[in-house]
Amino acid sequence: MSIKDEDVAITAAQAGAAVVRTMYGASLTRFDKSGGDFATAADIEAEKVILDVLSSTRPQDAVTGEESGRTGTDAAERRWLVDPLCGTLNYAARTMLVGVNVALRTGSTITAAATADPFADETFWTDGTRAYVRRDGVDEQLKPSAESALVDINLDPPFLNAPEFRAARLLADPGFVERFRPRVVSTSLAATWVAAGRRAAYVTDSDMRDSVHFAAAIALCQAAGCVVTGIQGQPLYTGVGGLIAAADQQTHAALLTLVEQQWKESRGDQPGR
Repeated sequence: MSIKDEDVAITAAQAGAAVVRTMYGASLTRFDKSGGDFATAADIEAEKVILDVLSSTRPQDAVTGEESGRTGTDAAERRWLVDPLCGTLNYAARTMLVGVNVALRTGSTITAAATADPFADETFWTDGTRAYVRRDGVDEQLKPSAESALVDINLDPPFLNAPEFRAARLLADPGFVERFRPRVVSTSLAATWVAAGRRAAYVTDSDMRDSVHFAAAIALCQAAGCVVTGIQGQPLYTGVGGLIAAADQQTHAALLTLVEQQWKESRGDQPGR
């Protein structure tokens, strides 16, 4: 029997997570990137084992790796999106808030994905229809909830829509403070937590197109039944980009109102105009 795509994603993410866990706390070589970003030896080694899983089980598929770049043709129908260590700066500072992301884009849709938490020993996964978390070999279906009122906001660049919109400004917005409590975890693992009911929402102004950072979390949120749109409420991958992933419609609407207010203020809109 052939292995299912979701099982490939789970196996690959867990293999990467094992490397991340083993190398944690060691003195790691850093590899500089542009804009002050960097990778560590753990990023590199985790991606290698993930790619080994993909090449042995899906040798015909294309891959985009955070560290190794793109393989296969740009028009490939099936492309794996790999972020071997999302939260590298956390990890380098010996903070256990990271995720290992593996997602399969088939055409324009993510059809299988997994995010492994190396330190909680949890793997969040989806077959494109439903979303689950696996602990000790047991799968539990994910159920979003806004009960916590916690909203994670990504403050890492690039900021696609600055200066009209800045996610950081939400933190000082009275309307946000009245309803929500901010969190800044600085890993897309937090977006996965929206699907799991551990966050009410996640907001970022990043580019979502073929994103190795966010593809798995988006797929998990969608499969779990979250409300997922671009930053202005538009369909994903269109318009100004960005992401609002919310546990329910009410939370999404409240955040969208706050986001839209920033655009209105940047245009100098006044009541009645």
